[in-house]
Amino acid sequence: MSKAGTSYPKEKINILFLENISEKAVQQFKQNGYVNVRKVSGALSEAELIKEIKDVHLLGIRSKTQITSKVLDAATKLQAIGCFCIGVNQVNLKAATQKGVAVFNAPYSNTRSVAELVIGAAIMLIRRIPDKNKAAHEGRWFKEAKGSYELRGKTLGIIGYGNIGSQVSVLAEALGMKIRFYDIETKLPLGNAVACKSLKEVVSQSDIVSL
Repeated sequence: MSKAGTSYPKEKINILFLENISEKAVQQFKQNGYVNVRKVSGALSEAELIKEIKDVHLLGIRSKTQITSKVLDAATKLQAIGCFCIGVNQVNLKAATQKGVAVFNAPYSNTRSVAELVIGAAIMLIRRIPDKNKAAHEGRWFKEAKGSYELRGKTLGIIGYGNIGSQVSVLAEALGMKIRFYDIETKLPLGNAVACKSLKEVVSQSDIVSL
């Protein structure tokens, strides 16, 4: 006699993705046997979501969709909410907990991307590239280095030494910068970074400040 399976049949699970979540996520679920996957390009209003969520088991959102207590009251079959972003402040976590709905996020999803943009912006600004780019488009060629500097040897002050701030610290130090940082919580410095006791202290020692 064969033993009956205990998992809920995948073909009966309804999945709804909002806010144009990557098609790769849709395909990943389908490849694993989940056939009822629907994707919506934008966010839904509370009224629209209440109407759509009644038979949904798994919901995928970004930061614009607001999951209120009213939405959760209407989500009688909902098992989990996947936030395809860093935070979960768009979800009423207290109501979700009371309903037994698990909430997941992706806290490291854009850490490296943002850190690289910070370094790129620092290079652009300290070398006055925006000004020279504008002049070049106006037909003026500034062939001079006055007022332009290298990052090497400069001090970068980082306000907030979390996932992104600490990654900026690592990249900046690799370019030869000195690192000073301030955070409201005690954080372990990476590399040769130095923690400061106040905002005033970190700003007073820095050539460039990243918030």
